[in-house]
Amino acid sequence: MSTLSPQSSVQSHRHTPAREQTGLLAHLPNAITVSRILLIPVFVLFFLEPTPYRSIVAAAVFGLAALTDAVDGYVARRWGQVTRLGKLLDPIADKLLVLTALFLLVDFDRVEAWVAIVLAGRELAVTGLRGVAAREGIDLTPETTGKIKMAAQVAAILFLILDEAVPASLNFHDWGTLILLVSLVLSVVSAAQYVRQFVLQMLPRNGMGTGGS
Repeated sequence: MSTLSPQSSVQSHRHTPAREQTGLLAHLPNAITVSRILLIPVFVLFFLEPTPYRSIVAAAVFGLAALTDAVDGYVARRWGQVTRLGKLLDPIADKLLVLTALFLLVDFDRVEAWVAIVLAGRELAVTGLRGVAAREGIDLTPETTGKIKMAAQVAAILFLILDEAVPASLNFHDWGTLILLVSLVLSVVSAAQYVRQFVLQMLPRNGMGTGGS
């Protein structure tokens, strides 16, 4: 009796931290995603009055928030912690971050309003399509075009945020505008790819098969 007691207590002390660590790791990807959402008001706070110094800080906050997009996805896949909540939160966090920055840039006359409207419309359309797909049990997987689009948007926004914080000779505004227009084209292509995925998975359910052209 006395010889078993110390061993059992030692084992309990050894195993308890492992269970707690596993639980924390399971929530880490989603916690990183939530941190991206929480950084948005910090970004807005600095960029509402875009002096050169505040623009640099705002760009740093925006860049950090955008970086978490790559980190949470990597961690989730690396540790096998891809969850439904994560799949829902991740694109929402991306859209909130990018659209918030775009609307502020429109307000400061650094982005044309029609560009922001088209990009916002695309995001709303894809979000609606994802919702319908989820209700039908269809998994719409992001394609490479969408990932390149997101990277281009982040790069463009960083250029445009820093426009008045760097010498005009660097042409940050022109570079940012060009990259943003490229991301606009990629956004439309990516949206079409989502529609194609949805249609191809819905056709067999409706009994249409593959007998068409």
